[in-house]
Amino acid sequence: MVRYLIPLGIFAMLVVVLAIGLQHDPRRVPSPLIGKPAPQFSLPELADPARTLSRKDLLGKVTLVNVWASWCVSCRDEARVLVALANSHVVPIYGLNYKDNRDDAQRWLQTFGDPYVANAFDHKGMVAINWGVYGVPETFVVDAKGIIRYKQIGPITQEALKRKILPLVRKLQAEVPG
Repeated sequence: MVRYLIPLGIFAMLVVVLAIGLQHDPRRVPSPLIGKPAPQFSLPELADPARTLSRKDLLGKVTLVNVWASWCVSCRDEARVLVALANSHVVPIYGLNYKDNRDDAQRWLQTFGDPYVANAFDHKGMVAINWGVYGVPETFVVDAKGIIRYKQIGPITQEALKRKILPLVRKLQAEVPG
């Protein structure tokens, strides 16, 4: 009798472990940078390599930092959401172009629209690593003090914008003095 109970017990434990695992969203990977200052960076801008974009450009206002690439299929779906958001003037969007070719990235912006105030050109992807980027697209909500408050893994959808990102942006904007 015991020899049948041991495999049954192991099977029951395996079912419990798998059931717990199915309740977790694999897209929700907590970022260790939430609540911490955005990493320092200074990169040439995509449109003008003579100009640079750095963490200092993000300070004093609530911003979105969107990591994208021309080779990213999901970025195409996200582009129209970001362009509409940019046209609403609710929050400035800065781009971090990740492991891309400058000409391909500029052509992509002409094709799908350019929602960005400015784009940092991270050709080697080293700055994105410091931001904890797993892949593209990813978007960070950064408060006026330069603290990362939220990370969206995957494309921003209308639902994510409505339920998570815009309420947080408005809350953080209300905290900015003056």
